[in-house]
Amino acid sequence: MENEVVQFFVPLKKLPTVTHQEKKVHVVKGKPVFYEPDDLKKARTLYMGMLSEFKPKQKLKGAIRLTLKFLYYRGKSHYDGEYKVTKPDLDNNIKLIQDCLTKLGFWEDDRFVASLIIEKFWAEVPGIFVRIEKI
Repeated sequence: MENEVVQFFVPLKKLPTVTHQEKKVHVVKGKPVFYEPDDLKKARTLYMGMLSEFKPKQKLKGAIRLTLKFLYYRGKSHYDGEYKVTKPDLDNNIKLIQDCLTKLGFWEDDRFVASLIIEKFWAEVPGIFVRIEKI
């Protein structure tokens, strides 16, 4: 069985630090209404635009391994490849990008992501590395 793989790197000078967790809520007629603040909308638009270039012709089906590596510009304080141990938290970081990948049709539904590898580093070239493979 041949492995299906989609892999790419998107250079980004400044990675969004806003997370999916930052949705807002207000009450209308006694019921909660959730909405996205402007900076979250901008991050979603950025991700949708940059990820759409790499969308496969057909959705990957079955069990999927998603590898995400967030590379933040290292500046003068860190070395290339050093793990980043400051905010944003990785678990918050992935939800927005995973939702965008689902919406764009990389796979049928994010429930098929059976393996998730996520890392964040300081790097000379900032951006996001994405690898999606059928397992």
